Amino acid sequence: MHDRFPDFRLGKVLATSFTATLTERRGDAVERIPVPQRLVDWLGVSGLAVESCTTAQLELAKALRESIHAVLTAAASGEVLPAAAVQVINDCSAQCRAAAILTPEGNRQWRLSSASCVEDALGVIAADAISIVAGERDGKLALCASPTCRAAFFDTSQSRSRKWCEMNTCGNRQKKARFNAGKRL
Repeated sequence: MHDRFPDFRLGKVLATSFTATLTERRGDAVERIPVPQRLVDWLGVSGLAVESCTTAQLELAKALRESIHAVLTAAASGEVLPAAAVQVINDCSAQCRAAAILTPEGNRQWRLSSASCVEDALGVIAADAISIVAGERDGKLALCASPTCRAAFFDTSQSRSRKWCEMNTCGNRQKKARFNAGKRL
């Protein structure tokens, strides 16, 4: 990984982890995949290893990321899904030639059509977003309660009542702000 870039926010849900490559969307936005190699790094740690990425593929990835974010936000808010964003997700999913394979340990792993096929990796991410919005997974789609974040996340907690995309970042920041506000009174 490159030390000069912010750490990735990795979760258990591929599509929402991918949207977290741009954080603090309503504050001082933090871009975590600003260059093609950084997308290669993220895909690698997410189980979708590719050898290389072009600038055009990075732009496609960012368009998919923003489309997934728009669709997940609309779905979590009970709003109509934005047609243009749905089209980007569908196009990426339809172009995918990745295959799910079973490991000897009983886990699912993705095999891309070639070692440098970013489009296949993006197709896997798009398919994951589709499964979330279509209600095919056990959990609840929600938006982070942080006013500067508002990231979409998939809540699989038993109570389905999580407020923060990540407790270690947004949750702690909000709790600290409430604590400090109470001390000033």
